[in-house]
Amino acid sequence: MAMLYKISLLSLSPTPILLNRLQNLTSLSCSSFSTVNSPIRSSATSTKKQKQKSALAKEKRRTRSDKDFDMDAVMDRSESRHHFPVMLAEVLDVFSNLSLTSFVDCTLGAAGHSSAVINGHAELKYFVGMDVDPVAHNMAQARINSVVEKQLDGGVKVFTLLRNFRHIKSALRETGDERLVDGSIDGILMDLGMSSMQVDNPQRGFSVLADGPLDMRMDPQASLKAEDILNSWPESEVGRVLRDFGEESNWRNLQKKIVQARLDGGLHSTTDLLNLIRRVTPAMKGGRQGWIKTATRVFQALRIAVNDELKTLEDSLYSCFDCLSPGGRLAVISFHSLEDRIVKQTFLDIIKGSEDESCDNSDLRKVSDEIKEKEAWIKHVINGSNGIILTKRPITPSAEEEKLNRRSRSAKLRVIQKV
Repeated sequence: MAMLYKISLLSLSPTPILLNRLQNLTSLSCSSFSTVNSPIRSSATSTKKQKQKSALAKEKRRTRSDKDFDMDAVMDRSESRHHFPVMLAEVLDVFSNLSLTSFVDCTLGAAGHSSAVINGHAELKYFVGMDVDPVAHNMAQARINSVVEKQLDGGVKVFTLLRNFRHIKSALRETGDERLVDGSIDGILMDLGMSSMQVDNPQRGFSVLADGPLDMRMDPQASLKAEDILNSWPESEVGRVLRDFGEESNWRNLQKKIVQARLDGGLHSTTDLLNLIRRVTPAMKGGRQGWIKTATRVFQALRIAVNDELKTLEDSLYSCFDCLSPGGRLAVISFHSLEDRIVKQTFLDIIKGSEDESCDNSDLRKVSDEIKEKEAWIKHVINGSNGIILTKRPITPSAEEEKLNRRSRSAKLRVIQKV
């Protein structure tokens, strides 16, 4: 009987009342489903739009290089298969239209950029290379001498000095050549990145991936070490370093734990510091990547404090500009926002200009227009009373270089020309 009843129901044609009830149920079901899932879809759409907006804003703040990345040329200029001169083609572009008779590399490193500049300018007569790191200095000195010896005329006079670039004026006087003082340098380069020779040596204390002493001195002769800051500086100063130089959001908690660690003997190795960071970093912050990112910011903060990097950079930019001859150029490659902010603002202060491209000086504007016409890499300039910023927006590596050399991803190139 039950089976007959079921068959009879299925065989009946639906009545108008039944159809109406079914439609109401379907509508209600779809509405409920939409209500439950719309916040999820809305949230995902909002996040996607925010990422797109952020990416667009980033592109507007920079000029991505359109240079072809020549891996073979870069490999020829690198001291190993693990470190390459960043934005090599872009740096060569900066100086390609200058009659470069004198050139200073303030951060010689392994001389990747410098050897390419020397080879690219037959008219070069004076080269000065500076580095505060004795290992880098010795390696670069041998390499530069090798490059110069291969030249047919051998007409380049080379000076390599174990000095910090903040002393560029006294270093140029030290050469004893009057043609290198009193604003006579045609080109100056500052590459603020760290060499693989420094990062990959555990004894220097720069790497978050290897155990070593908490040193972090660029100049081995300097007295202050990262260990001294962590174990001796007042708690408020430790916090200031983490907050201002590392831009670390969890600085208060880190500051507290670092000072507490002194009661148990303090922190004396990079592993000691990394273990503390692991314990302090909240578990929800990206797992391993979370604490590594925090560690990277903490190590950056300590390195900046140990070497007084930001004040040194600002002072050096003014000194370098003073050393330029009329028409000479200073190119700076920075690798984090703190450095880039200083370079940008100091360039504006030097030329007494603003980010507005307008300029009342018609002669100066004519000069900048001629420069832009001759050199395709120059997109937007800022004119000032005594100089021209040739990179209103910083130039960043090509997508191909960023892909093949991950350490180049944060690089920004800014250039200023004296008039």
